[in-house]
Formats: sequence, C-alpha cells, structure tokens
Amino acid sequence: MVHSKIVNTLRRFIPPYKGLMVLNILFNLFSTVLSLFSFAAIIPVLRILFGLTAVDVQWTDIHTVSGLQEILAALRSNLYYLLNDQIALHGSSYVLLMLGLFLVVMTGLKCGAAWLANYYMVPIRTGVLRDLRQQLYDKILSLPMGYFTEARRGDVISRMTNDVNEVEASIMSALDILFKDPVMILVYLVTLFVISWQLTLFVLILMPIAIFFIGRIGRSLKKASTRGQEQNAEILSSVDETLLGLRVVKGFNAQDKLRSRFDTLINATRATFNRINRRYYLAHPLSEFLGTALIAIILWFGGLLILSDHATIDASTFIYYLVIFYSIINPSKDLSKAAYGIRRGMASLERIDAVLNTESNIIEPANPQTLQPSNFQTGLAFEHVSFRYQPEREVLSDINLTIPKGKTIALVGQSGSGKTTMTDLVPRFYDPTSGLITLDGIDIRRFTTHDLRALMGIVCQEPVLFNDTVYNNITFGVDTTQPAPNGMTWQQAVEQAARIANAHQFIIDMPEGYQTVIGDRGSRLSGGQRQRLSIARAILKNPPILILDEATSALDTESEKLVQEALEHLMAERTTLVVAHRLSTIKHADLICVLHEGRIVERGTHDDLYALGGYYTKLVDMQQ
Repeated sequence: MVHSKIVNTLRRFIPPYKGLMVLNILFNLFSTVLSLFSFAAIIPVLRILFGLTAVDVQWTDIHTVSGLQEILAALRSNLYYLLNDQIALHGSSYVLLMLGLFLVVMTGLKCGAAWLANYYMVPIRTGVLRDLRQQLYDKILSLPMGYFTEARRGDVISRMTNDVNEVEASIMSALDILFKDPVMILVYLVTLFVISWQLTLFVLILMPIAIFFIGRIGRSLKKASTRGQEQNAEILSSVDETLLGLRVVKGFNAQDKLRSRFDTLINATRATFNRINRRYYLAHPLSEFLGTALIAIILWFGGLLILSDHATIDASTFIYYLVIFYSIINPSKDLSKAAYGIRRGMASLERIDAVLNTESNIIEPANPQTLQPSNFQTGLAFEHVSFRYQPEREVLSDINLTIPKGKTIALVGQSGSGKTTMTDLVPRFYDPTSGLITLDGIDIRRFTTHDLRALMGIVCQEPVLFNDTVYNNITFGVDTTQPAPNGMTWQQAVEQAARIANAHQFIIDMPEGYQTVIGDRGSRLSGGQRQRLSIARAILKNPPILILDEATSALDTESEKLVQEALEHLMAERTTLVVAHRLSTIKHADLICVLHEGRIVERGTHDDLYALGGYYTKLVDMQQ
C-alpha cells in the first residue's frame, strides 16, 4: 500500500525534475561507494594493530584469474602484499599515518558527494512545493462560485497553508530519503554478500521481523493526521470569523463565549497531535532497539563462523562487516520514518486533491464562439430561466426578461426574492438549472467565460478592494501592458476614471495620492470612498454591460449622493442591470421588475408600477 503510494507520488511530482533527480541519485551513489573505501581502511589498520601483517602473500596477476571470488581474493592478496612491503620499508607507524590520510581524503570526497546530492535535491523539493501551491491556487481561481458557498474559507486557507506545508515537511522529506537511502542500502547489502553470504542471508531472514513491528505502529497515522488537518482548518475558520466579526464580538461582550469555543477547539487539536507525534517519534527508538538486537545476534552468529573449524571470515573482516552493517541501520531507520511521513503527508495530500479534483459545473465550450465587446449589438435575454442552489429549493422560477442594449433594467423586491441570483447568472457565476440566457440571441454558454466577463463591469454592495495602491485597485480589471484608451497614458486614464467616479479629490488628498496603499479590504477608506473606487475601476474597464448589485444601500446620505452621481455617469449609454433596495435610486430606469419568491410578478416604469397599487407600491410606501 505504502509502496504504491510512493510510486504514484513520484510519478506525480518528479517528471519535471528528472535531470536533477538523476544527479541526486548519482552523487548519492558516489557518496556510498566512497564510504565503503573509507571503511576499507579499517581492515589493514586492525591487521597492523593486531600484528597480523606478516602473512605470507604473493603478488597475483589479476588477468590470470577468473570469477568474482577469485578476483576479490587476488585484490585482497595484492593489498596485503603492498601493505607488508610498505611496512618493511617505512615501518608500521608510517603506514598507519598513510591509512589515516587515506581515510580523511575518502571521507572528504564522500562528504562532498553527499553535499552535491543534497544540492540537487533542494530545487526538487522547493519546485514541487511551488508547483503544488500554484496548482491549488489556479484551481481555486477556476472553481465556480457555488463551491465557495459550500466550503468554509478557513478550510480552503488551511489546505493552501497547513496541508501544503505538511506535504513539504513529510512527503518531500520522505522522498529525499527515498532517493538516498535505498541506494546506500543496496550497495551495502551487495558488499555484505561479497564479504559473507552466509552471515548476510541470516541477517535478511531476521530483518522482516523488525520491519513487521515497525510497520504496525504507523498504520493509524493517516486517519489521525486527516483529523488533525481538519481541526487545523477549524481553527483557521474560527480565527477568520472572529476577525471579520470583531466589532460585533466586542459590541455584544461575547469575548468569553468565543474564547471558550476556541479553547475547546485547540485542546482537541492538541490531543490529536499528541497521539500523532507520539507514534511518529516511536519510530526512531524502536528502530534503534531492533537494530541493536540485530547487531547482538550478528555478533553471536559471526563469532560462530569465525571460531568454526572451517572459518569463512576472519576477525578483522568481520569488524569491517559490522561497520558496514551498522551503516545500514541509520538509513533503515530513516526509511521507517519516511514511511510514517508518507502516511502523515498522504492525509494532507488527499485534502489538497479533494480541491484539485473538484469538477467545475461551469463547463467551457469545446468550440467557443468568438465574442468581442464591439460585437455586442442587441442585448441580453432570460428565456424560461429557473435556478436552484439545492435540489429541494427553487430560487428562480420561469424568468423571462429582455434587456435591450443601452437600457437600464432594475430588479427590486424583498430580500431572498432572487435579485442577486439573477445578476450572478449573467456572468456565469452559476448556470441556470433550466432555460437559457442569450446575448444577441446566442446562448451565453457558447462563449468562454473569459470573453463573456470581458463585456461586463460589476459593482457590488460590499466593494471588493485589495491591500494595494489606489492606482493598482483601479487598474485591476484592465491590461496595463496594452496602450491606454484615447491616446492617454494609464495614469491619465486612471485619473479621468476617478474624476467621473467623484473619487479624484479624496485620492489626491491622501499621503501618496494614487500610490497610497489602502489597507486590507480598503480599511483605510470610508464606505463611500471604497465604493467610488470600485466604480472608478468599472469606468476604466469601460464595459458595454454593467451589473450594479445594491451599490448604494450601505452608504450614508452624502456618500450616496456622490456615489449615485458617479453611477449615473457610469450607466450612461450602457446596458445596465441594477439590483436596488433604495427605490429612489432607480426611478428613472427604463424598466423595473419586481421579484417575489423567485418570480417576476410586476414590470414597468416607476409611475406605471406605482399606479398599479401592487407589490411595488407597497415597497415604495414602506420606504417613504
């Protein structure tokens, strides 16, 4: 199970970094081979110290022997011959010094190769992390609005932050180990087989027992990690809600209530991560204990081989064997921790994939019809449009409405009657459950959402501004790499849009004018100023179709007057769909539609509707 997950993870993340991966594996191999040469210096050192160098050996021509065992025996014999020769010429102390220098040089080369292996691993890890974040962010941008009515913002933010970080900390760390340690273990095992196949075979029989005990610990990590990441998301959601509603929290003295709820949440999260981390940290001591037990058994079995009448290994070689075997223990322990890390990380990766694999219900056309703002000719039309957010509740029912080019159509009615939903269908934030919306007689689903929305400017009740400069907020909806309209510079075009929106004066009164940063969600501006900036943004885009969703309902009288003047400039000669609660702002609309429980129950001009004495008349009288 873990093996298949590792393979799938490699196939998913590594292909763009194949070259770096090859270099990483290559330098890991060099490092391992060089470490074997370093360890090899132990045997002649021990032979000198134990006085075993006076062995009667002769020089053997390698070309005269065949077979791996014979070649290795010849190499060993030649090494002892040279060792004896150097001891005879220079003495044991000199040879020990040379062996020590050899050990230092080999270790230096080994460490250099290990550093280069890590050097090429770093861009793989950071690249995969970047790719994952980019994929997730792109997916969030492409998901339909309906997804975010179901998902909590804190949960989405948690997947972007906590879950991505967990993938980097666990899976990518594990992949780092998987590129390095299997190479080391394989090279060391081959060497151990060459030294003593009997002893190595005995070890391989014992190792699955140790792996079994280690594997049992990690089986419940994935489930616990999933719960832990969900609780992290709940914490972020709680903090997000608190920050957004801080004025209400303080106004109602609800700090203790929220503090108690948050305390319960973080204590539950702490308990979950206590369980996860205790099991995770059990991997290292358990591996060390089992490794030591294996060493003890190998010492016993190796001693039997050395002391037997037909010894297949001498004492100094056996010590070399133990050094190599002990070198396998650390990468083996790392592999066991890597398996735990993958289990932990997979829980986060599955939460990320739940977003990445979400299918958008806003389907782009396979062969889209071209659409340019200049091609817009006759207008929009709703034809028998119905819509449901949920299967059991219909929000709009059989809506028929024509919006001629250049005309202003106002939608009024009680809250929940479907006004904003109608405006959301036009730019395809949602698609109708039944019926269709046409532009110049063509179903809007035949255009790409990009081309369709390029025709539209949207001004909402709650202005959406970014923690950036005034200039960048106004130019948010246009491509400033292209020439500005009417031969102006973009700065001139921005200032002209701000003047039309009654925003220029308060902007130049700010400390840095158009380069002033307006704070999170425009927090350094008043409500009226924020709204006029959003209107300036729509004016600069110069869209043929305009959607105004209660753009003045949250403003004071003075701000409303300034914003209404700006809107009248913006609406001039544009096709406009207006949602209004303040009916005084839409008296001059070409057509007013009254919605009630998802249906258009009245339509006409202000005077005509007021004379009917129906829904519209009641709404006007209530406001007056």
